[in-house]
Amino acid sequence: MLKAGLVELNWTFVFQILNTFILFLVLKKFLFVPVTEMMETREKLIKDSLNDAERISNEAEKYKDEYLDKLKSVEEERREIITKATRLADEKSKGIIKEAKEEVSKLKDKADADIEIERKKAINEMKDEISSIAILAASKVLESEIDESRNKALVAQFIEQVGDAKWQN
Repeated sequence: MLKAGLVELNWTFVFQILNTFILFLVLKKFLFVPVTEMMETREKLIKDSLNDAERISNEAEKYKDEYLDKLKSVEEERREIITKATRLADEKSKGIIKEAKEEVSKLKDKADADIEIERKKAINEMKDEISSIAILAASKVLESEIDESRNKALVAQFIEQVGDAKWQN
């Protein structure tokens, strides 16, 4: 037999190599293949989980973007509603103010007309009083010379000639 240092070439060496080869085949069949398959399955599950996580993350980002867009549109809609409400309130208040001014103007015009009517009544009453006083004074002065109807006619003529321009002041 050959002796070459630590390893001898004999039947024991051949059986050891053959046993190692058989052990390798048995380990390959019962250990390496199932472990490799398990690792491949595990790797596939991890890849699927990562893909699902990425898909879910993308969907979440999409929903977030949609939410932000809706939030912006709601904000814009809120601004539009507030603007419309403000504009409507302004228009309504202007309308109310305009109606109030028109009402005040009508009341003022009516009051002016009422005052004018009352002034004319007062002037006419004063004319009647003055004519009565004038007739009374004239009758006292002329007591027997002129009758009452003629006195009234004279006073009325006097008031017509002198009174209208002066009474209006």
